[in-house]
Amino acid sequence: MDTEDRIRACYQHCCLKYVNREPMNNTSLRERLNIDESNSAIASRVIKQTVDAGLIRLYDPKANRKAYRYVPFWA
Repeated sequence: MDTEDRIRACYQHCCLKYVNREPMNNTSLRERLNIDESNSAIASRVIKQTVDAGLIRLYDPKANRKAYRYVPFWA
């Protein structure tokens, strides 16, 4: 997958989690994209790129970094 595909996949994953009333996090994205737990930085990078693209946002900006959850921009 190239960068645009990963961003799109992250956004779509976030939308699916939102309609199921579950905010997306790093762990759920790693499971969706089949990324090893040891490579969590890859998932973090994809999430950051998707946030920078304006497609997702933090659910609670005051949360601890380990507790970050994401929702679609329109939520």
